Amino acid sequence: MNITYGKHLFSLMLVGAGLTLSACGPSDKPAADASKPVESKAATAATPAPASGAEEEKVLNIYNWSDYLAEDTIPNFEKETGIKVRYDIFDSNEVLHAKMIAKNTGYDIVVPSSNWGKMQMDGGLLQKLDKSKLPNLKNLDPAILTQMAQLDPGNQYLVDWLWSYTTVGINVDKVKAALGDMPMPENTWDLVFDPKYTSKLKSCGISVLDAPSEVFPIALRYVHKPEFSSNPDDYKVAFDMLMKVRPDIKRFNSGGQIEDLASGNICVALGWAGDFNLARKRSIENKSEQHIEALVTKMGGYMFMDTMAIPADAPHPGNAHKFINYILRPEVHAGLTNAVTYANPNKAATPFVSEEIKNNKTIYMSDEDVKKLIPPGNVDNATRRIETRLYTQFKTGT
Repeated sequence: MNITYGKHLFSLMLVGAGLTLSACGPSDKPAADASKPVESKAATAATPAPASGAEEEKVLNIYNWSDYLAEDTIPNFEKETGIKVRYDIFDSNEVLHAKMIAKNTGYDIVVPSSNWGKMQMDGGLLQKLDKSKLPNLKNLDPAILTQMAQLDPGNQYLVDWLWSYTTVGINVDKVKAALGDMPMPENTWDLVFDPKYTSKLKSCGISVLDAPSEVFPIALRYVHKPEFSSNPDDYKVAFDMLMKVRPDIKRFNSGGQIEDLASGNICVALGWAGDFNLARKRSIENKSEQHIEALVTKMGGYMFMDTMAIPADAPHPGNAHKFINYILRPEVHAGLTNAVTYANPNKAATPFVSEEIKNNKTIYMSDEDVKKLIPPGNVDNATRRIETRLYTQFKTGT
């Protein structure tokens, strides 16, 4: 795949039900410039919404994760509707949430992970969907809708986009070479959390997500603490563990992990399984001969579901509904999965997903492996500040 315009949360613990539900993170996305434009920049101040009954201008402003569309997704929508899409990307839920709180973003569609979408919904930052304009909602798996309703009662604000989980991705050959005679650990999270392994793997490069809300739940589980603890002492234990491997980490990023792995610039990453499968896909297409794998860890990873939502002050909500309904077409939703190797929640799309992806157990996971995943959750504001402060210290090494 030459380009995808631009990623991840919800407890799909029953996604395992065979995951016939067409099963979202999602990063060397620069933290300082996480909203760089892909096409043209959306307005920094929201344009007034058209008066009731007035026709909207044919413009749609979208804010989404990088590497999260097929090449033809937007061109086909523009050709069909005559609506010009302006598309920007972000690299973390934290970046998106900060913009949403500031309001007046000018965006018509945003793609938060489901737990962040709940915070935005509860904060009055999203508007209710007009389901009469979304006939393709019928294509979504009822089991997922039921689960999503625990966050979004009545499924009034959020529409599933894609899903995946946070895990370890490796360049198999480079890791074996770096470890030498040392065997792979039984708990493959040791590759990024245990200095015994990271001290060897630093020679070929280790990358970690620049996302405290995704790294801390995993780090807390690793040190046998509650994944969404509100106890500052628990975070200190996780932080101390992270600081032991800090000297061995090459970089902190998100979307950039795809190219870093595909090109051989790193050999181990804590990131999104969908990105690791996409890196593998690109490596094969580019004939770079990098043997890349997303690992299904014994300890489990962090599950996420990315969702489409319409900001409360969206200037073109009508066009937003048209785009959401378009994405929910079986062929379109399957096209996303085939292009970016993230599973989708569209049951009607399953026949259109490639056999290779449907049979890949790191994308469409087994029931047993799904049950091991950490379901998404939220922490209170005080705890979030602790996460942010400690993660900043972790990144800076201070």
